[in-house]
Amino acid sequence: MTDNEVQNGSTGDQPQEKTAKQLEKEAKKAAKLDKLKAKLDKKSTAPAVQKDKPEKKAKETKEAAVYTANTAPGEKKDLTGPMPDAYSPRYVEAAWYSWWEKQGFFKPEYGRKSILEPNPKGKFVIVFPPPNVTGSLHLGHALTNAVQDSITRWHRMNGRTTLWNPGCDHAGIATQVVVEKKLWREEKKTRHDLGREEFIKRVWEWKNEKGGRIYEQLRSLGSSFDWSRARFTMDPSMCRAVNEAFIRLHDAGDIYRANRLVNWSCTLKSAISDIEVDKVELPGRTMLAIPGYDQKVEFGVLVHFAYKADGSDDEIVVATTRVETMLGDVAVAVHPNDERYKHLLGKHLIHPICKRKMPVIADEYVDMNFGTGAVKITPAHDPNDYEIGKRHNLPFITIFDDEGRTLDNCGAFSGMKRFDVRRSIIKTLDSLKLYKETKDHAMVVPLCSRSKDVVEPMLKPQWYIRCDKMAAEAIKAVKTGELKIIPDAHEKTWYHWMEGIRDWCISRQLWWGHRIPAYRVTLPHSEDTSKAAPRRRRTRSGRKKSARIRSRKHTTQASDELWVSAHTEEDALKKASTKYNVPASDVKLVRDEDVLDTWFSSGLFPFAIFGWPDQTEDLQAFYPGTLLETGHDILFFWVARMVFFGQRLLGKLPFKEIYLHPMVRDAHGRKMSKSLGNVIDPVDVVRGVTLEQLHNQLLDSNLDPKEIERAKAGQKQDYPNGIPECGTDALRFALCAMTQGRDLNLDVQRVQGYRFFCNKLWNTAKFALMYFPKDAVFEVFPPTLPSTLAPMDRWMLSRVALAASKVNAGFQNYDFPSATTHCYNLWLYDLCDVYLEYLKPVFASGTDSAKEAAWRTLYTTLDYGLKLLSPFMPYLTEDLYQRLPSKDKSCESICVASYPIESDAPWRSEDLESDVDTVLKMIHLIRSTRAEYNLTNKQKTTAHLVLSPELKVAELKALFKNLQSLANSELSEEKPPVGCSILTVSDKIEVHLVLKGLIDPQKEISKLEKKKDTLSQTITKLCQAMAAEDYATKVPADVQKGNSEKLAQSQGEIARLQAAIETLKLM
Repeated sequence: MTDNEVQNGSTGDQPQEKTAKQLEKEAKKAAKLDKLKAKLDKKSTAPAVQKDKPEKKAKETKEAAVYTANTAPGEKKDLTGPMPDAYSPRYVEAAWYSWWEKQGFFKPEYGRKSILEPNPKGKFVIVFPPPNVTGSLHLGHALTNAVQDSITRWHRMNGRTTLWNPGCDHAGIATQVVVEKKLWREEKKTRHDLGREEFIKRVWEWKNEKGGRIYEQLRSLGSSFDWSRARFTMDPSMCRAVNEAFIRLHDAGDIYRANRLVNWSCTLKSAISDIEVDKVELPGRTMLAIPGYDQKVEFGVLVHFAYKADGSDDEIVVATTRVETMLGDVAVAVHPNDERYKHLLGKHLIHPICKRKMPVIADEYVDMNFGTGAVKITPAHDPNDYEIGKRHNLPFITIFDDEGRTLDNCGAFSGMKRFDVRRSIIKTLDSLKLYKETKDHAMVVPLCSRSKDVVEPMLKPQWYIRCDKMAAEAIKAVKTGELKIIPDAHEKTWYHWMEGIRDWCISRQLWWGHRIPAYRVTLPHSEDTSKAAPRRRRTRSGRKKSARIRSRKHTTQASDELWVSAHTEEDALKKASTKYNVPASDVKLVRDEDVLDTWFSSGLFPFAIFGWPDQTEDLQAFYPGTLLETGHDILFFWVARMVFFGQRLLGKLPFKEIYLHPMVRDAHGRKMSKSLGNVIDPVDVVRGVTLEQLHNQLLDSNLDPKEIERAKAGQKQDYPNGIPECGTDALRFALCAMTQGRDLNLDVQRVQGYRFFCNKLWNTAKFALMYFPKDAVFEVFPPTLPSTLAPMDRWMLSRVALAASKVNAGFQNYDFPSATTHCYNLWLYDLCDVYLEYLKPVFASGTDSAKEAAWRTLYTTLDYGLKLLSPFMPYLTEDLYQRLPSKDKSCESICVASYPIESDAPWRSEDLESDVDTVLKMIHLIRSTRAEYNLTNKQKTTAHLVLSPELKVAELKALFKNLQSLANSELSEEKPPVGCSILTVSDKIEVHLVLKGLIDPQKEISKLEKKKDTLSQTITKLCQAMAAEDYATKVPADVQKGNSEKLAQSQGEIARLQAAIETLKLM
């Protein structure tokens, strides 16, 4: 019977006597049960403890420090309290910016009597690409800001007269759309209900209320702008400059008016620039939601239909992706060599709806092998057809009004919306037995980036700038080296755009913006002419025609119009009177309703901000600038136009260099897109954001519900736990560290990695500051170092010298990854991992003179290290710099401190660095070996160095002794005992590590045998290669030399490994 059976027997059974073994077993079991019961009782009687567990955990994780001192805005930060235990971005970034600004550190006047005062160190001037007043910062802005501010701060710290000029763009279309939506949402009114003057007043009210947000965001990123010179492109001084530029260019004949095809947004009722057109690729049939239509519209198909020949049964089948435009067809083109249609050349086709006759023309533009080889020609609504129309002198028939409705020249389809026509016209063609088929067809649909409407090519009288001569000058500037584009790979793009340049359409049919200072002139004789040939001003249906659509047929010139441009109507009247030799009383003027393209005012930015056309001190001091830094995507739209205007209006390039940074993409290399959920506000990276908050931001966007769900999925995949607080400095450093190539794939994890670096830096500085005696002050070493300085002190200063050289070179060459890498290495690897560890025994038991030298070396390293890092990390470096025990207190801020250059620190010793590197290799091998055998820090190991006599034996051993604490080892000068683990550093260096009693010798032997096998394979391959007959003749001499050295080294290492194996066998 088992114990269980005894225990579970019936109560009526007599108890049996148990053996001692059974009793012992039961006692153990009872003890276990008692223990379990006590545990359960404890849990049941103290449920609150269980409840409070998470709260207890939260208490263990210390809250990030917050700056709580009562510092008024603009006053210097109070650092008298203790340093927080860990780096906290909110604590570090508090209070500094308003103090910097109030002290005027960012103004070019700082430290000098006048901006015109010559500075032997030179000047540095850069303008910030003005962001839209409607916008908020995105990561593209943050990258531009990080790079430009780092460059600016570097130049300022190098003592140059420095100006980084901020500004904001009025963003014509974007701002008007925002205010119009607000007006409709709040008052159910359109701008036309208010009238132009009242609407402009509302826009200014919105700008004054909301427009300052982007400036505040730029301040939060530590941007060292001279805010006193900030310019808004609609400021009075900017408006005057814009008008002056237009007037000068118009008077010179560079600006003219013409009737040409433009990108027309029917929703905005305005022409838009190419950069405001999103080209959406469709693989085939796709239904798109278009503003103003209840049903989705079909795109991505090719509709085939026929035109019948006049007077015969012949027909020509054409194909189009925009069948509604057939209402504006005026011809059909075929290739002159196409035998299929030669018999129809010169004959006419009948338009089935408009009943006009259309010629069949020959043009080499037509591809015989595409489709039917016949192309319908609609000159007034297609760019390619427009060119054909001009070549063949065809009529240009406009079929749409400004809103995209058909005009009264479209028969039964007159007055319909263009995409309603698309649906209906196929039915009509089918009923006429002219419709053939519809096929899937990959195509690109141009969408207005602001309204999401399909862009319609439309003939409109607009103002243009002649660009051919300006482009020729811009090409010449780059080819002669007068203007440098960095990276130079973008030069090819520059030449491509300039050589194929078209004249620039600069007018926009908006109310918000710079109203064109041009006045249409009506003279008495022109009035008589117009009376002699009156035009019908109403449609056949009686509807009044728009002034812009009263003519069905358009020429491509607007030469019949008379215009003058001037700052005021009074000036325009005088100008017109003189120009046309008539009394002012006979002149009638009407100012153009249109405004200028936003890029026009942006193109004037580098000199208009300094008061041009007046010859101000600022213009004299700061034009031309030094550098233009921006993204390569606006090389043509903005950069080229600044070059055009600078050369044309002032006779000088606006800057000497153009640095184009990469485009920011997400971690997967995808373009930033709201619908993908990968558009990130840099402030969210700086301050941190939860996944829920990211989702909520999508709800405030213009995305439709399906896109929102897709975006949420994207956010959940990339940021399952939200985005952690990284701080401004970490974001800036990360962006600069990744600035290379055409694209920057931003991984937030990497930004967080640099936030950890900030914490390491904070703790390193805090630890280092603890070493300085209370109330002691120090100064950096002069260029000539004391001869008594210890080797490791010299090594640390040599590494500082290397960093200074490389970081400065990085800035000079726009190699930001190199600059950030050397800052990172200096702090993390040289100072933190090596020098501070070396200092521990020095400060614990070193001589007074050794401590004095070490203190000054440490101070010099901290001072120079912070200054080198400051352009990238302004907040953290300022906070730490202000805590240094500096003897010289004359420099108020690290912002204006002198940047370390090579002449300040000519301390580089490559020989010493090589020796320390060798010792560090020994230490890393020892640490790896100890880690492999799980030796604790308390288990010190003894190391014996076996060095070839030709090496600097004494120096290497002395350096090892200085650094042996890094390896938890102690150097022994005695002969290595039998049974050491032999670590091979090179063919001339071995470390014999005493591990007897701590390791398994057989395991060690097995490892060495594997290494030996690998080396044997290497030797075999080398011997085979060197034994080849043509080895001596075909293999380059340097490769032969390398192979010989590698063979000798490998053979030597095998011999040592064998000796080590024999030694271990004795252990």
